[in-house]
Amino acid sequence: MKLVAVDFNADNAAQQFVESLHETGFGVLKNHPLKQSMVDDIYKTWQAFFDSEEKHRFHYNSKTQDGFFPASVSETAKGHKTKDIKEYFHYYPWGQCPQQYRQQLADYYAAANQLASTLLSWVEKYSPDEVSAKYSQSLSSMVENSEKTLLRVLHYPPLHGGEEPDAIRAAAHEDINLLTVLPAANEPGLQVKNKEGGWLDVPCDFGNLIVNIGDMLQEASGGYFPSTTHRVINPEGADQTKSRISLPLFLHPNPEVVLSERHTADSYLTERLRELGVL
Repeated sequence: MKLVAVDFNADNAAQQFVESLHETGFGVLKNHPLKQSMVDDIYKTWQAFFDSEEKHRFHYNSKTQDGFFPASVSETAKGHKTKDIKEYFHYYPWGQCPQQYRQQLADYYAAANQLASTLLSWVEKYSPDEVSAKYSQSLSSMVENSEKTLLRVLHYPPLHGGEEPDAIRAAAHEDINLLTVLPAANEPGLQVKNKEGGWLDVPCDFGNLIVNIGDMLQEASGGYFPSTTHRVINPEGADQTKSRISLPLFLHPNPEVVLSERHTADSYLTERLRELGVL
């Protein structure tokens, strides 16, 4: 298993990218259209937000899942008992957000969604016929005008030495959605589990875009596109004093979309949020 960055502008980019998704559950893109300056600005702005007390004014709404999630309610990955060492903010265009940051996130959300739609069309184009036959509707129409697609601003705080035993920044897990689109974070740590059970570092060169399959696309494709287990490990040495900010966009279908005979998008999401302990 090897992750190689695909040039977004190459003639065979779509085919190479989808092959990587099928083989590994992950794809890495370089020379993609998301502006690095936009990502940099968000990292700087939101580091200041997480360092402030203002964040507590935007406490999350348990019904709508928008707003600030403090470390005390951080996710516990499926199959684990210890909470992740992180806090985060859920942005939806319709949800709560500090007014001074709303336009910044709205612009990025729109740009990232546009790119995600392109990548989903690549997946559609290069799905084998027997896999496409499993889709209840086209992948692109599953997310059309979806209000469930989520932009998460994630903050992994510096380690202080008093963390719970076995706690890491993000325990091994799979994502819930169709695709996750993630600019390389400002610090390393993301790893993916290979078929042999070992862990590989995901290329984190600043400017790379990391895309991975979520459980919903695995479900809809009958397992052809695997939702690969990944994690964020704790830093060592002097790097323990550094925060880590990341910015995943979780591409979610509309609630009524049929993923399989077992699940709609809504029933699948509800089941997983209960497992994570945030619903």
